[in-house]
Amino acid sequence: MPESMTLTPPSPTARRHAVSVRAPGRLHLGFLDPAATLGRRFGSLGLVIDGFETEVEIAPATANLLSAADADGQRELPRAAAHLAALRQRCGLHQPLHLRLQRVLPPHAGLGSGTQLALAVGRAFAMWHGLDVPTATLATWLGRGQRSGVGIAGFDQGGLLLDGGPGSAGLPAPLLARQPFCEDWRIVIVLDSRQQGLSGADERQALAALPALPQAAAADLCHQVLMRVLPGAAESCFALFADGVNRLQQVLGQHFAPAQQGGAYASPAVGRLMDWVAHSEHGAAIGQSSWGPTAFAIVPSAADAEALLADARAAHRVDPGLVVRIVRGRNHGAAHGAATVPGHRD
Repeated sequence: MPESMTLTPPSPTARRHAVSVRAPGRLHLGFLDPAATLGRRFGSLGLVIDGFETEVEIAPATANLLSAADADGQRELPRAAAHLAALRQRCGLHQPLHLRLQRVLPPHAGLGSGTQLALAVGRAFAMWHGLDVPTATLATWLGRGQRSGVGIAGFDQGGLLLDGGPGSAGLPAPLLARQPFCEDWRIVIVLDSRQQGLSGADERQALAALPALPQAAAADLCHQVLMRVLPGAAESCFALFADGVNRLQQVLGQHFAPAQQGGAYASPAVGRLMDWVAHSEHGAAIGQSSWGPTAFAIVPSAADAEALLADARAAHRVDPGLVVRIVRGRNHGAAHGAATVPGHRD
């Protein structure tokens, strides 16, 4: 066990409790410099949101058990099992437990499912065993944060986040700025559950095949984030914020289009809706999260979000296969706690 890690064995009382962790979804609003033309690769802007969560629970058991509450969770059990095995090997702790996936984020949809599952399992495991382990350390142990650090910072803090790209020696990206997201603003989430975004080897191959983003474009993105997006969020000035996000997404959409059948959106159905929003009078900040297929339209209020959706449906722009949901930004990170499990049996 690493010398820097503190271990307090669970008491008999603690063993009668279930430990639960609820990790929020996040939107990846874009890289700043994906090819390091300014000298440091990636750098990410992200926003933590309510309405989408991964929830895991560890409960007492007489033998090791993994389970899931639904079919989505069943599909994520292999990833959860791999994380649990890595944690046990790292810490040398093999006490039997029941790891249950109560709900999960849609995988490979641009909502941060991989990182949030890993960190939720890691935090629940640490709590169960009395380990005091920083989230960044859990991420490193479980191989997360190799490009973006907003999922890691979002797990801890929530809000609108800017990171500086992966650090040296494989460390997660440093958090450069955090702004609370305006409580009045709303996000219309559009998800095509029939598709998944690129991940793993496919993602690496796509990134390698793209031409380098020109230095002037990377400098423009940095300027948009520093002088429009972050100040707009800090002062709750929606127009300034939206102008910055839209410019960021315009530049990145064009850059990543060759890896997405020539379009700014991975899903044609999502793209048609977002194109309608862009040309409407709703004045939203729009774009795709990561490789999609999830897209977003950020608007100044709940009433604006409802009006946008009503108009889009009236115009027959919402494909029946799309999942559309209005959510808030989330200004806090993961929630966790313990609950008594009376008469628990395995």
